[in-house]
Amino acid sequence: MAVSVVLSYAHRDERLAGVDGVTVLAEVPAARDVAGEVRRCRPDVLVIDPRSDGLPAIREVVRSSPGTAVLVFSEYGHDEVLFGALRAGVRGYLLKPASPVDLVRAIRSVAAGSAVFGGDIARRITEVLVAPGARPGPFPQLTVRQQEILTMLATGLPVAAIAVRLHLTPKTVRNHSSSIFTKLGVSDRESATTLAREAGLVGR
Repeated sequence: MAVSVVLSYAHRDERLAGVDGVTVLAEVPAARDVAGEVRRCRPDVLVIDPRSDGLPAIREVVRSSPGTAVLVFSEYGHDEVLFGALRAGVRGYLLKPASPVDLVRAIRSVAAGSAVFGGDIARRITEVLVAPGARPGPFPQLTVRQQEILTMLATGLPVAAIAVRLHLTPKTVRNHSSSIFTKLGVSDRESATTLAREAGLVGR
């Protein structure tokens, strides 16, 4: 099965050089350029390291290029990035340093429509899903307090009003808000509100 790929890493990667049946159409160092390059090349798979501003790029690719499967290949597997990527719509998540054989296998699998998660990633997902007291929700990477604040932000409450309701200082609410935006991979309240509404956390 021949597979075309676009890579988005901060540095050049030679793991796929010369691999039979895998064609690298482009390498895109900057995440902000990924969606445009994917639309131009129309690859079967985008392999991306979302460690900086990659989550918005993933969401845009999933939205605008549904024919391209997204595979995360990163050294970062902490919850904020992992669950942010899952929410964004990735089809696979593989941790470095996976072998070139594992990477190629994952690329072929997501291109064929399968979901692929490395062992450590699969274990973490399972832990979250089966943890005692775990609550199903659209944003598992957020704490209970952050879920509350996101809901209030999305309903249009000002920071001062949120602070009063939760018996917090406005500064604490703003700090929580900044953390929420980072975990969701957005830059402002408006974008976070859009995600919350799309996820059904509040009414549209």
